[in-house]
Amino acid sequence: MQSASAIDWLKTYALYPLPHHALTRVVYWMTRQESSLTPKAIARFAKAFDVDMDDAVNPDLASYSTFNAFFTRALKPEARPIASGINEIASPADGRISAVGDIDEARVFQAKGRDYSLLSLLGGDSAATERLGNGRFTTIYLSPRDYHRLHMPLAGRLIKQTHVPGRLFSVGPHTVRALPDLFTRNERVIAQFETEHGLMALVLVGAMNVAAIETVWDGLVTPPQRASLSHKTYDANDITLDRGDEMGRFNMGSTIIVLLENAASWRVDMQSGDAVRMGQFLGQVS
Repeated sequence: MQSASAIDWLKTYALYPLPHHALTRVVYWMTRQESSLTPKAIARFAKAFDVDMDDAVNPDLASYSTFNAFFTRALKPEARPIASGINEIASPADGRISAVGDIDEARVFQAKGRDYSLLSLLGGDSAATERLGNGRFTTIYLSPRDYHRLHMPLAGRLIKQTHVPGRLFSVGPHTVRALPDLFTRNERVIAQFETEHGLMALVLVGAMNVAAIETVWDGLVTPPQRASLSHKTYDANDITLDRGDEMGRFNMGSTIIVLLENAASWRVDMQSGDAVRMGQFLGQVS
């Protein structure tokens, strides 16, 4: 990934002083309103961002009663084949690879010349940091045009969910390049799973205008805004999800980070900037 440009810095820091949460809650309210203006707004958005509706279960833009219903639309199962090899890692989302590689001594690559603390990303969870500290990761950015439901890269049993309050900076490529420790500053939800290949953590990063983060087992995690970090733990028989199962969703565009404990061989042709689709083969675990 290239270094931050002057334009990147300007676009990032011009928004720095804004009341991120207040503005985002306005978006949350607006995207859930039923109005005679909603179909026109959805149609304009779809045209502006070149949203592909052919894969949607319901391709009729005029039939969505709220913007959020359109934004979190379901896809036809055949539209996203799931990587099926026994040790294959499936992409959790539609989007673009922001970064991919090794976790080096509990540091994770963000952009050229920048990395960040895994311990901070995981909300101070030292046990998970120890297990994941020399593992593998990939970061996927979801743009406004993408499908916004999130799915399991591997089968796993849920053991813990953590909500970490924080800012809501944009997670667009310009901010990733310009703002140090971006993903440890923003609000996020962390889901930890035990898999046949070790620990897997999925980090759902909030952002400006990302009006909500949901998980399938806990519903709406944020909002409301919380002042302190919170954890929920799960028993062995509570929740097990297969590879490709839906695990959560963003109610606007954002970023998901996949962290794997054990050796993973990413596709040799996969690099920063590549477009991926949910279910696509990303690599293998040993």
